[in-house]
Amino acid sequence: MINGKRVVVVMPAYNAAKTLGETVRELPEIVDLTILVDDKSSDDTVNIAKSLGLHVFAHDKNYGYGRNQQTCYREALAAGADIVVMVHPDYQYTPLLVSAMAGMIAYGVYDVVLGSRILAGGALKGGMPMYKYVANRFLTAFQNLFTGAKLSEYHSGFRAFSKDVLVNLPILENSDDFVFDNEMLAQCICFGYRIGEISCPTKYFREASSINFARSVKYGFGVLGTTLKCWLQKSGLACFRMFSPSGRKLLFDYYLSVEARPAVKDERLS
Repeated sequence: MINGKRVVVVMPAYNAAKTLGETVRELPEIVDLTILVDDKSSDDTVNIAKSLGLHVFAHDKNYGYGRNQQTCYREALAAGADIVVMVHPDYQYTPLLVSAMAGMIAYGVYDVVLGSRILAGGALKGGMPMYKYVANRFLTAFQNLFTGAKLSEYHSGFRAFSKDVLVNLPILENSDDFVFDNEMLAQCICFGYRIGEISCPTKYFREASSINFARSVKYGFGVLGTTLKCWLQKSGLACFRMFSPSGRKLLFDYYLSVEARPAVKDERLS
């Protein structure tokens, strides 16, 4: 806990068996609970996670990165989280920063905190491919121009959220694919949440998860589309459900019906 706030780390996992142990070992003691949601990995991710004492949920098939996060946040809130920190189990971002990120929310400084690879030049030092770095800088400049925000990057997967953010954002309107991250951040901007950043070193290596060039291009076009929608919404020129307070939210009758939960199996029961 920090300042009386319950801190839950969530890990959206897919074939993370080789790096999960290193990631978990760096989690700080302030973490009250760690939840891993496995998106039908073909390796030993689930068994390793259970051996490490994590709270494990397993999808019955591969639903995608965005759907994985939805399950992560839903289960974290159900476990009483006040602050939720997403840590990728591929050890690309250092979990040592979880305390700092959670603290910025626990003491009311920000509602959302991002671990930025760009601040202090961490991206290229950590081995980010040049084409990804250039795309990151172009997309970030485009997004800052159209959203009015002044972030160093929008594409980090290391993020912390207050409970209020996760309860009120209509994230069930978002994609199941990788652009989910960007859609969620655009929603935070449209809803007026305070977003902070912290410099985060990063590591690119064979076992670290990374989307290929084709999916990167698809992601890039998705980012452009999301940004334009955000701009149109803020300008009053259009209205999208993903930016509407009436959009579908995480806890919308989810636990009131057994039929609502066929996609997730709690591995603690097996």
